Amino acid sequence: MSIRINCITKDAGNHENPYVAISHLGWINENTQERGYSTREIIYDFVKNGNTAYVKDAFDTIAKLMCAISSRETKYVKTVADETKTDNLLKLQECK
Repeated sequence: MSIRINCITKDAGNHENPYVAISHLGWINENTQERGYSTREIIYDFVKNGNTAYVKDAFDTIAKLMCAISSRETKYVKTVADETKTDNLLKLQECK
């Protein structure tokens, strides 16, 4: 299964602070049009279990998500490094 991440929610609602963790991610399955809103840990498990999650920019460039674990054992997802200097995931709008 494959989903496109289309928005994020950060802990404490401080969207612009790069040091505040993403708590939830909004997504859409572009094949079925199913939509959802899941915790960071659920998306981590989704990707870890072999599914694909990605971010698409205005030019339809896709950046896939990969699993990561912080030095404090926090599980999270991040985009695979590409030629974009900014973080594709953190550039997404706040989920409403």
